[in-house]
Amino acid sequence: MQALRVSRALIRSFSSTARNRLQNRVPEKQKLFQDNDIPLYLKGGFVDNILYRVTMALSLGGSVYSLYCLGWASFPRN
Repeated sequence: MQALRVSRALIRSFSSTARNRLQNRVPEKQKLFQDNDIPLYLKGGFVDNILYRVTMALSLGGSVYSLYCLGWASFPRN
């Protein structure tokens, strides 16, 4: 009998009405920060664009270099 009460409580908490209360509010928050389809990290103009591209290049270059070093270390020299 106790298991029946617990299962009813679980079904009630995960029912479709509980899911309807949760709404995606991300678009509302994005409207506060994005008024003209430019991402927030590029709103500073040319300098932000350069910093973004340099950061991406360094991240990708570092990832490739770390994979190269990992491959080099995995094959020992004779």
